[in-house]
Amino acid sequence: ASGTCQPLPKSLLNRCQPNAAEGQNVILVVQNLPRNLLGYNWFKGDRPSPKTEIAHYDIDRKTLIPGLAFTGRETICPYGSLLLANVTMEYAGNYTVFVIKRRLQYEVAIAQLHVHKPVPKPSTGIVKRRKHSRYIT
Repeated sequence: ASGTCQPLPKSLLNRCQPNAAEGQNVILVVQNLPRNLLGYNWFKGDRPSPKTEIAHYDIDRKTLIPGLAFTGRETICPYGSLLLANVTMEYAGNYTVFVIKRRLQYEVAIAQLHVHKPVPKPSTGIVKRRKHSRYIT
């Protein structure tokens, strides 16, 4: 399923599908990027550390370097956005991105993702009436 992106004015992050059902793909979109970037670091949570690092993307080398929190279902796009494939309840929470500039300055933004159980599809059936009883088949 896809969602509608709602830009946050003058913000570094634009969250697509901040409310996702289990099994969906979610993208946390980076926007309003400054020029002359070295790369991006994404972390699970709002307290970045080596233990919570999902991955680093090196722009010059066009390489993804997995961190300790990398599960194999995350992708950092060349423009900095984070794609989370087939999310589960464990994916809910905050995500932090560090946008690293060439002079080793950086910008930081935090996004929050909510994950819920999928809503079951309604079932259909035929109602047969027999005198005063109803049967659903």
